[in-house]
Amino acid sequence: MFDIITDSACDLTPEMARALNVHVVPFYVSVNGETYLKENAELPVRDFYQYIVDHPAETPKTSLPSIEDYRAAFEPYAKAGREVLCLSFTGKMSGGVGSARNARELILDEYPDAKIHVRDTAAATVSEAIVVQQAATMRDAGLTAEQALVWLEGVAPTNQIFFTVGNLDYLIRGGRIGKVAGHAANVLGIKPMILFKEGEIFSSGVARGRLKSMERTIDQLLNYLTERNADPDDYAMTVGYGYDEDEGRRLWMQVRAALRAKYPRSACEVGLLQIGCTIAVHTGPFPLGMGVMRRWKPAT
Repeated sequence: MFDIITDSACDLTPEMARALNVHVVPFYVSVNGETYLKENAELPVRDFYQYIVDHPAETPKTSLPSIEDYRAAFEPYAKAGREVLCLSFTGKMSGGVGSARNARELILDEYPDAKIHVRDTAAATVSEAIVVQQAATMRDAGLTAEQALVWLEGVAPTNQIFFTVGNLDYLIRGGRIGKVAGHAANVLGIKPMILFKEGEIFSSGVARGRLKSMERTIDQLLNYLTERNADPDDYAMTVGYGYDEDEGRRLWMQVRAALRAKYPRSACEVGLLQIGCTIAVHTGPFPLGMGVMRRWKPAT
């Protein structure tokens, strides 16, 4: 039996993390450019969203967990002789995985027999949550950490997110889209469709208006399954939303309805999570979409 450590970029709620028996190392968030607070532990995600909705001109920032944060997380397990699998936010968007790897080396200097595996999930928010959930399922089924790592490596290419945002302001501020093109798109009501895969963000087109962009995310999920000739019950899927929980629940219901219409024999299980601060500092308060990844199932 191994233990699982992850970071708050996976966006599991504290209650979900406890239920999964997962230790979460928090990212830090600043809304004033000076004071950095631990995500969830010191700044609840809902409070963060309320602040950026009330202060649209301000640009929040995040800071990665430090080497000491990870060292403090690893040490109790090393002392107890317990094996750890650490699952980190994509290294293409954050140095958090580097902090974890450096902390591992420090622990091994003091506890040479410690078993700590650090994996860059190449995932974020709801897709990182799926990785952690699948790892916990494998752990609880009696798999070793090595077996879990091999499986996660094999299915990593199936881990994707299809999403959109409320407007382009935050992407403009972050330099991910030109100011002139971005402002023109905002005036025209054009919503960018965004694909997250292999740890990075890519453009996947545009849609005119919020409702059309929601429809496009569902189409992208259905196309993803069709391209793989997939049984949706073999995939874990989670809808993610930002400030507007009601909108998130509407998309969640629409996704389930679309899956049931196309796959009437499927259980069509779909999760629902609020997207956390680590992604929202780049997307603004209204990200909306869904993550998907191959689901682990015991051999029959």
